[in-house]
Amino acid sequence: MSDQEPGDVRHKHSEFGDQVGEKERRKVRARRNKDRSIWFGLGMFGVVGWSVAIPTLIGLAIGIWVDANIPSRFSWTLMGLMIGLLVGCLNAWYWLNSEGHLADEEEDEEHGND
Repeated sequence: MSDQEPGDVRHKHSEFGDQVGEKERRKVRARRNKDRSIWFGLGMFGVVGWSVAIPTLIGLAIGIWVDANIPSRFSWTLMGLMIGLLVGCLNAWYWLNSEGHLADEEEDEEHGND
């Protein structure tokens, strides 16, 4: 006889069924989201990069302008750079977080969860 209990076999069949079901859901999601190709992913990297770079450069430019026009013992260039970088990172975080929520909502709709 075998060392496996009938419950173990049922558990393995259940795991296999879950794996097949998950793969099928991924295929259906991929077919539904044809516009989200590799170019969409690369574009997302670009959006995130620019959402950090632009505020950083703006903060740097403002800091350079303040240093050139208003005498101070503080380096406004460095402060502008750090503030711009912080704003850019928060902007990127917000962007990615909102995209993640959209993906979660789409997945919930697929599974029928409210």
